[in-house]
Amino acid sequence: MALRTPICDHLGILHPIFGFAHDVATVASITNAGGFGVYGATRRFPNEIREELAEIRRLVGDKPFGVDLVMPPGMPEHNSRDDIEAAIPAGHKEFVQGLVDKYEVPDPSGPGARTRFIRSSEIEAEQLEAVMASEVNLFACGIGAPRDAVERAKEMGKTTLALIGSPRHVRRALDAGVDMLVAQGYDAGAHTGPIGTFSLVPKIVDLAGDIPVLAAGGVATGRHIAASLALGAQGVWMGTAWMLTDEYVAHMNPIAVDKMLAAGIGDTVITRSESGKTFRQIRTSWSDEWEADDAPSPLKMPYQDVLVGDLLGAIDEHSVAPLVHAGAGQSVGYFDEVVPVADRMAGLLAEADTAIARQMGIRGE
Repeated sequence: MALRTPICDHLGILHPIFGFAHDVATVASITNAGGFGVYGATRRFPNEIREELAEIRRLVGDKPFGVDLVMPPGMPEHNSRDDIEAAIPAGHKEFVQGLVDKYEVPDPSGPGARTRFIRSSEIEAEQLEAVMASEVNLFACGIGAPRDAVERAKEMGKTTLALIGSPRHVRRALDAGVDMLVAQGYDAGAHTGPIGTFSLVPKIVDLAGDIPVLAAGGVATGRHIAASLALGAQGVWMGTAWMLTDEYVAHMNPIAVDKMLAAGIGDTVITRSESGKTFRQIRTSWSDEWEADDAPSPLKMPYQDVLVGDLLGAIDEHSVAPLVHAGAGQSVGYFDEVVPVADRMAGLLAEADTAIARQMGIRGE
């Protein structure tokens, strides 16, 4: 009961814990455990989005869940790989081929996750159509929050949310009309900014006014959840915590799982080598190679996607151990075992309850 905040009643959930994952079973388990599961669908074809959201709905019944799309401005208009490849400098292609040769990476059997299609206005529109036609309850914008997409989602009765990493992004998100904000700090995995969670969350809460804010970035324990509520957030948004669960690791490369289990809070690095955007991941030979003095600067999205997408797919497909990696936040250092989603949720709730009780005791309540 200590964890119940206004968004619980508003959204029809038991606990103000939002779980982001790229796996259907994990998202469904988060929702079924009383939280709010959010499916990361950015790298999925429109027909896959339709099918996967329908499968989550089947698994959760009438409980709420969400979907997240990355919609950065400035992407090309068409889904044309040839156009992108033609603009990639020869030096970058030579560097990538050098990695293939050095680590003896076999050819992939097909395009990687980042080269199945080109991040473009064309694909974005088709993905949005699939989301809008679905029964998903929440539409989250991971990067960018186009006003027309937000307005349409709200017209369809969906709650809207934007992830932001800087106070200067607040006005743009609010002008787009979103219902909720996620203040995602530097500690976070994958796409993240330069401002720490403790510095960011209170500022976003103040600027957001009546708009609910969730805290993200480095949230790993019940103490982090209690701290987030103390900072003014109405809940938390977690990603890394769910990667080391039974449901999620069933679809992960075992080498990546082992690296995550062994990682400490200082064993991640922010790199643009994954997609062209800042991306926090486990430090491996992949990130080290791109940080070397002779490495070229990563290209902008989607050019970096196309440059490395097939190679990343081959690394995972053929388990090229030195280069296998995974996106993860600094919170990865708190997880040293794989457990079911329900057990992770129960642990977080118990820890948060203890932490909040301790805080009340300190205040003499």
